[in-house]
Amino acid sequence: MSVDWSISFDEKIMPKDMQNAATPEEYIKYHANSVRDYKAFWANIASELEWFKKWDKTLDDSNPPFYKWFAGGELNASYLCLDRHIKTGRKNKVAIIWEGEPMENGKPKEVRKITYNEMYREVNRVAHLLKNRYQIKKGDVIGLYMPMIPELPIFMLAAARLGATFCVVFSGFSSDAIAERMNDAEAKILVTADGAWRGGKVLDLKSIVDQALQKTKTISKVVVLNRTNNKINMTDGRDELFDQVMKDIPVNTYVEPEKVKSESPLYVLYTSGTTGKPKGQVHDVGGYMTLLHATMKWVFDIHDHDVYWCMADIGWVTGHSYIVFGPLMEGATEVMYEGLPVFPEQDRWASIIERYGVSIFYTSPTAVRGWIKGGDQWVKIHDVKTVRLLHSVGEPLNPEAFRWLFKHVGREMVPFGSTWWMTETGGIMISHVPGLMMVPMKPGTNGLPIPGIDADVVDEDGNSQKQNERGFLVIKNPWPGMPLTIFKDPDRFKEVYFSKFKNVFYAGDYAVRDPDGYFWVLGRADEIIKVAGHRLGTYELESALMKHNSVAESAVVGVPDDIKGEVPVAFVILKQGAQPNDTLKNELKDTVRKTVGPVASLKDVIFVSKLPKTRSAKIMRRVVKAVAIGKPPGDTTTLDDEASVEEVKNAYAQLSGEVGSS
Repeated sequence: MSVDWSISFDEKIMPKDMQNAATPEEYIKYHANSVRDYKAFWANIASELEWFKKWDKTLDDSNPPFYKWFAGGELNASYLCLDRHIKTGRKNKVAIIWEGEPMENGKPKEVRKITYNEMYREVNRVAHLLKNRYQIKKGDVIGLYMPMIPELPIFMLAAARLGATFCVVFSGFSSDAIAERMNDAEAKILVTADGAWRGGKVLDLKSIVDQALQKTKTISKVVVLNRTNNKINMTDGRDELFDQVMKDIPVNTYVEPEKVKSESPLYVLYTSGTTGKPKGQVHDVGGYMTLLHATMKWVFDIHDHDVYWCMADIGWVTGHSYIVFGPLMEGATEVMYEGLPVFPEQDRWASIIERYGVSIFYTSPTAVRGWIKGGDQWVKIHDVKTVRLLHSVGEPLNPEAFRWLFKHVGREMVPFGSTWWMTETGGIMISHVPGLMMVPMKPGTNGLPIPGIDADVVDEDGNSQKQNERGFLVIKNPWPGMPLTIFKDPDRFKEVYFSKFKNVFYAGDYAVRDPDGYFWVLGRADEIIKVAGHRLGTYELESALMKHNSVAESAVVGVPDDIKGEVPVAFVILKQGAQPNDTLKNELKDTVRKTVGPVASLKDVIFVSKLPKTRSAKIMRRVVKAVAIGKPPGDTTTLDDEASVEEVKNAYAQLSGEVGSS
């Protein structure tokens, strides 16, 4: 099926200060050369890192799909992020500008500016604690269930220093989710905090941990940091306060970084699917750090003078890669913010850009759509002219969201890309690469694959699709940063990612490649509505709705229909000032019909003020669909606000009653 959903494949925009950039054809030629001998290409990139021992083989592909990059090489991720900066002159440079969520008299109550030397000292002290008090050694797993505070990356880097594997669990997850992950990873200790600030409220992390540990088998010790002065219970013999166990460790403590094999595991991070238990993605050291080094240079064009801010939570892979290891390896100064970017007002995110002079801003489409709903005035009251580069991540970027952020933050003059990647890939796979070669931007596209990545759009039989034809997104060659396996489940690793198409990685997303070679990722392949035999992606319908000036955000799901099999229903959040009524409802239906075609006629439009979202701001369409078809919503442990499910349920029930009586 060809795609016709209002996004112009021909619209091209160039940043005003990059008018002499490359054409797509020039980049494609460069990219083709990088893919032709991708092993040599990646070996050249890896040689820019500091290795204790160079690898014996660039890629051990003797047992596909369990690839080992830079096999036999030895290095240490903590060393790359800290020690080498201490030796090369960044010792007193600020590594992290941390801002806590609470405000007082219009200003943040807590701001910490931590230099690379201070990070180095604290990581060594924590590594000493882990090694000598808790006997953590190479190969052990430690669990981390912590707020967005500097101690989280400090513990990650300390574990990496010892050659231990860490497993971060997002601080919004439930006790069941923690227990399931800790049991699967066989973690020896768990590090947490008394609480976390979110939206002006304290989340009681310690109580959640206490519930989780009633169901765990391997955790013998819990380290508790004080963040919120929340009253907590401490279990004798198991729980220890961080401040107490650290107080006697000297500030000049040094722990020699372990020389770990490139193919050794750095971390296990669990990613949920629509079925089955969470999948523990195991990422290595050498390949992963090589990919991050490349993408920090190519995608983010990072320089010593930049102030970089990635808005993600470290509990997700974006935070692992582009808050902790990527920026710190490159010696960047970065912002780390604890709480909601719209607390206590809609402009919190813009005020942070202004306050610290952020020059590189990495955000999400869902966040942008939320800001659109709040209105332009919140951005206009702040000076955001320091921003010189924008990127988004998390889900497809609607063209209207691109145009809004490009205008109000990018001033219609800076590079702006929508990166595509996933927990499994370790780092960015498809993106504009302004740090290497800038090509024209197109609102809504993800861009071209980064060098060394052989991506394709294929049909059900694995054959490359024609231009403008929707198909499945695949990666045809191994790449540094790919998973070693699914933890303790290699058969599942092969079945999920390498069984649909032989010898290629199946991403699980639909995509289109346009005549210029740009990729347009359309969303998950399982987020498809089949109307009278026509397969419609939820993203293309939602993008059509976003064309209407009244729409801030939407979620489209399919509901059963006796004649067509399924028909689409839209749940819509309006911008401030827009009023829900039948006239607007009909306008939205017409907009979708004209944009996508008659086959995409919406059965209904339901106006809501909230949609169920994960705490990483992704809309849980699975939950919306379950409500719409009258099924239980299932696992909502990642849900940001349970009340949103009730609102969707009530709105749909009211509409169903009206429809049933008409």
